[in-house]
Amino acid sequence: RDAWELALVRAALAARLPLLGICRGMQLLNVALGGTLTQHIDGHAEVVGVFGRHPVKPVPGTRYAALVPEETSVPTYHHQAVDRLGTGLIPCAHAADGTVEAIELPGAGTWALGVQWHPEMGEDVRVMRALTEAAAAARPTSARTA
Repeated sequence: RDAWELALVRAALAARLPLLGICRGMQLLNVALGGTLTQHIDGHAEVVGVFGRHPVKPVPGTRYAALVPEETSVPTYHHQAVDRLGTGLIPCAHAADGTVEAIELPGAGTWALGVQWHPEMGEDVRVMRALTEAAAAARPTSARTA
C-alpha cells in the first residue's frame, strides 16, 4: 500500500495535478518529499474509532491561511504526525501542542496541501472547495468544453 500510494503522490506532483492529502495522505505527501514521521503522539485520537475535535491555528501568509484565516476546530483521528518536513514543504497550521496539522508545497503551478484532520467529516467546506476549484482550473481547455 505504501509503495503504491507514494507512487501516486509523486505522479500527481510530477503532473502538477492539484493534490489534497487527508490524514495519512498528508503523512504520505511529507514522506514522498523526504520527510519523516513521529510514530506516536497522544491527544489527537480521543476514543478508539471515534473522531475527536481540536483547534488548529493557521500560519499567516500560507495558502491554508488564505482559505481559513482564523483558528478553527477540526475533526481529527490520528496518532502519527509530521516530524521533519519534506523538501519544499512548509507548515501551514498547528495544533495547540505544536503538532504540524497542515503542510503545503508553495510555488507557481503547484497546488498541494496536506491536512492532518478529516475535512470530509466536518461542516467547514473551504478546504474541499479550494481543491475542487484548483482541479477545475487545472483541466485542459478541451475538457472544459466537452
